[in-house]
Amino acid sequence: MSRCLELAKNGYSHVEPNPYVGCVIVHDDKIIGEGWHRKFGEAHAEVNAIHSVEDKRLLSESTLYVNLEPCSHYGKTPPCADLIVQHKLARVFIGMQDPSPKVAGKGEAKLRNAGIEVISGVLEEESRFLNRRFVTFHTHNRPYVILKWAQTADKLIDIDRSDPDMVNADNWISGQELKVLVHKWRAQEMGILLGRNTLENDNPELTVREWEGKNPVRIILTNRELDENMYKVFNKEAETWVIQPFKEGKTDKATYIRLPELQNTARNILELLYQRFVFSLIVEGGRDTLELFIKEGLWDEARVIHGSKTFGKGLSAPELPDSRLIRTEKHGNDFLHIYMNENL
Repeated sequence: MSRCLELAKNGYSHVEPNPYVGCVIVHDDKIIGEGWHRKFGEAHAEVNAIHSVEDKRLLSESTLYVNLEPCSHYGKTPPCADLIVQHKLARVFIGMQDPSPKVAGKGEAKLRNAGIEVISGVLEEESRFLNRRFVTFHTHNRPYVILKWAQTADKLIDIDRSDPDMVNADNWISGQELKVLVHKWRAQEMGILLGRNTLENDNPELTVREWEGKNPVRIILTNRELDENMYKVFNKEAETWVIQPFKEGKTDKATYIRLPELQNTARNILELLYQRFVFSLIVEGGRDTLELFIKEGLWDEARVIHGSKTFGKGLSAPELPDSRLIRTEKHGNDFLHIYMNENL
């Protein structure tokens, strides 16, 4: 099953919103086939693994391992459970049950009804963590939320923009190594959200330029009208959605989603994105936008970059109550701390 989880990771930035799935087929303690879900809309991991077996006669005496319950319904591809039944595999080990209502135990039932031995819950915690975006979307009816910011050694996330001597100062906190990693993260998520202040101060593109992969949908939260000609997020590199209180509709450069100011809460924002099938979201700032999610407890993971430089004065970093540090990484002169929401 560990090998299944490793194979599944090959699907990062290629299969979303589908889950990451790897599959291994074993005969007489020897791996005779393996595969993973390579691209959204294409064959699933079980299909690729079965097709990789040279001698199909061995399948009826083999064991199949897969980190997510085989699907039992027709979507963009036929049911994987049917193919497993067709080849009469002897037994199937499953990491976790599929939380999607279209499957949710039906795949396991189909296998058992065909006389196949099924063992479920193998490395279940690891399987759920790998597909935490998919699980959150189907169990909490909202996107998986990742908070991300960089802070200086003196716990600031921006310079003091009221000080004319600091306006043109270098406000970049981390090194190139982490910049590449941040772009990799973007390629793995479906949406990236930014508040108006950060948009005006930094004018970012919010695209994947330092890494190979698809761009997330750029989502701007604002209570003011925006001039599309002033900001890079309105270029043609990726789709842009603007959540604001004024209008509903589309232009050549963006989709406008109306959310009245009195309803401007993290829960309502996530509901809008859930309705549009956004499975995961990076919230990149600024502080007010980050704290909107922190105060409502509607975040799952936080990735906080600690740089070595100092600003002396400026905008203080958010605080993360009820959080659990799960990992620390060193990247050049910077450190990355990853937290999980202790209340979820």
